[in-house]
Amino acid sequence: MAVLSNDTPTPDELVARAHAIVPSLRARQDHAERTRQIPQANIDELIDAGLYRVLQPKRYGGLEHGLDTFVRLGVEVASGCGSTGWVFTTGAQHQWQIGMYPVQAQEDVWGANPRALAASSYAPTGLAVMTDGGYRCNGRWAFCSGVDVAQWMILGIQISRAKDAQPHEGGYILVPKSDFTIDDTWRVFGLRATGSKDVILNDVFVPAHRMLTIAQALSGNPPGAEVNKGDLTKIPFFAAISICLCAALLGMGRGAVNEFIGAFRDRKTISSVMQSFEVRAGEAAASVDAAIALVLQDCAEIMRTIAAGRPLAEPQRARNKGDLGFAARMVARASDLLFESAGQAGLANHPYFNRMWRDIQAGTKHISTNFDMTMSLYGRVALGLPAGTAQF
Repeated sequence: MAVLSNDTPTPDELVARAHAIVPSLRARQDHAERTRQIPQANIDELIDAGLYRVLQPKRYGGLEHGLDTFVRLGVEVASGCGSTGWVFTTGAQHQWQIGMYPVQAQEDVWGANPRALAASSYAPTGLAVMTDGGYRCNGRWAFCSGVDVAQWMILGIQISRAKDAQPHEGGYILVPKSDFTIDDTWRVFGLRATGSKDVILNDVFVPAHRMLTIAQALSGNPPGAEVNKGDLTKIPFFAAISICLCAALLGMGRGAVNEFIGAFRDRKTISSVMQSFEVRAGEAAASVDAAIALVLQDCAEIMRTIAAGRPLAEPQRARNKGDLGFAARMVARASDLLFESAGQAGLANHPYFNRMWRDIQAGTKHISTNFDMTMSLYGRVALGLPAGTAQF
């Protein structure tokens, strides 16, 4: 059943809403880190502002704005709280992915609850054995960011025709919270509040319509395109999946710069030291601005390409992946500059330099923003060499 909404903010209006809730996200950072979980108040504010609707299908009350608008929202949210930004961007990206599933799966998620959210773990560390009407699924998945506040999980899985047969393809199953167990394994130094715990399935039946194969996700014409006719559904999954993580890192960088400038605007010291201090502040701010501009440029280009009915060519996709890794590297270096310049203030969580530096360091460890991996892919394709085994 379609769910329509009379609230249809423009991209700029949606970004303004995100900006307006930054102070309250910032105020809850300490609580989020202590509890190692995103406060429900944060999630409620994001939902109430309509931010999770940015990529959601219009059929279920979504806005279907472009990837560039999505990144702008991620920057705002993560500037207020890094962990909340990470959980927001991954969760909002899942709204796009769920729109690729068969219609019945979308109805399962949003039919009774248009505010329902999903978390994910894409590594194929589970097995789905085909059976009548669906699959019997088992496995354990790590790094399930936002699982505590999500009603569904998207899990990468290998598919087998029989229990003892070798897997023949991969996919993503969609599982409700009632069907999985959470193992609290998330005790880390950065992005603590993302609650990126393990999820376990023990012989769970997943109906066939809640499976999206990798081939379908990459096709540009997944099952969900039957009802979701917009440009977003035409984007191959791997061409945009990593954007959500980089968007959160960009916002953390913006937040770190804002905190630094606000805390040290009136700092007084000897002129020789002050000049170095100013140079680092300027370089960090410019680096974050450049990283944001680079990613926004690529996202806008993706949307123009799809709108024109053209495929995303391999060189473009490889460059986009490389740009994400490069942007993440610029943000990490900017946070290093600020942390070094903060002096003793950087040793305490207040005014948040310590936490922001830790969150950025943790975020850049993800394979999707790994500098060596993304740059080697970009370099190989630019040099006319085979892309290799990288999925992009």
